[in-house]
Amino acid sequence: MTVTDTRKLTVLALDRLADGVLGLSLADPAGLPLPAWTPGAHVDLHLGNGLIRQYSLCGDPAEKGRYRVAVLREANGRGGSAWIHDHLTVGETLQVSLPRNNFALEPSPALLLIAGGIGITPLLPMIAAAEAAGTDWRLLYGGRARSSMAFRDELARHGERVTVVAEDESGLLDLDAALGEPLADTLVYCCGPEGLLDAVAARTAGWPDAGASLRLERFHPKAAVETGEAGPDAPIEIELARTGRTVIVPAGQSILDVLEDEGVDDCFSSCREGTCGTCETDVLGGEPDHRDSVLSPADRESGRTMLICVSRARTPRLVLDL
Repeated sequence: MTVTDTRKLTVLALDRLADGVLGLSLADPAGLPLPAWTPGAHVDLHLGNGLIRQYSLCGDPAEKGRYRVAVLREANGRGGSAWIHDHLTVGETLQVSLPRNNFALEPSPALLLIAGGIGITPLLPMIAAAEAAGTDWRLLYGGRARSSMAFRDELARHGERVTVVAEDESGLLDLDAALGEPLADTLVYCCGPEGLLDAVAARTAGWPDAGASLRLERFHPKAAVETGEAGPDAPIEIELARTGRTVIVPAGQSILDVLEDEGVDDCFSSCREGTCGTCETDVLGGEPDHRDSVLSPADRESGRTMLICVSRARTPRLVLDL
């Protein structure tokens, strides 16, 4: 299991990056170095209203003293982004998790990066890393209007490598032109709203080794039909390998909820919908039924790990490293 820890960080600055987008700079109150991170990583912010929300790190991994995130105010959200926009102040402290990376940048001769709206945030450090490595890269960045698209000035210095498309001016990104033919020796990274992710996935589905070419970062969980849900739930017997204790998870309840109710204190969680990776747990026996939106096809096939907030079992019994 990936152990999650938090530390108190101070809000150094709040910057209006675009319409509805607020930038946060966070640092240790004593000026201590922050835990290292890699492009694609995110942190959990524990907010003053009791909510926990995940945001991609969009600064420079080489800058050891500061984390930078950008928060879109979601009109139909669940209250996290609204609290940050309306109540967070410079000098306030927040509990912030260690960085986790479910969207890691992998070595490749070429990269095609596709962002929709606030989905630009995890791609910014990838661009910097690609530049430093001499990787051939391109960015397609779409948004509803230029005024709502953060970091446009920062991206302008890259010239023709970056294509910015505002929907109110030019319509949607031309994915047919970008993805109509398989791109040899190219990894495609995409982050943004579900419609964009689905469109990119559909256009790359016929590529040779499509599963190995495409990386998606989701804000919300995939539909059950996409996650491999096998059918009606059944009770699961869970053995906790570290103690030998056995717990029964009834149909209709998550493994995480039941373990928490049973007082198992080394279960860590955040989103509780299979998108953040906080509750990822090693599987020592049995076969998981993966229903998350995080694990890669290879991780699913291996069966060595699972997200216990949403996933269940294809066997009557699982042995977990808890």
